Amino acid sequence: MISKKIRVNGIVQGVFFRVSTKDKADELGIKGWVQNYRNRHDSIKIFAEGEEDAMEKFVEWCHEGPYTAEVTSVHITEAPVQNTESFEIKD
Repeated sequence: MISKKIRVNGIVQGVFFRVSTKDKADELGIKGWVQNYRNRHDSIKIFAEGEEDAMEKFVEWCHEGPYTAEVTSVHITEAPVQNTESFEIKD
């Protein structure tokens, strides 16, 4: 099990990015959460944990996002595993 903090920048709010992120995480068995950055309309943050192969696919998807998004950059850092039980959308 590995975990990562991911910040996705670009046109990512108001384009169903968070809902699409949850759908992709559920599909891949990734646990964690996705949340808008407060006071920033061009970024979302994700905490994700899962198996290495699934995480690679998830991170690859984050570089594209849903077809309605325009991702300009993705920043990824390692994070401690928190053993989350599901993937949630936070406000």
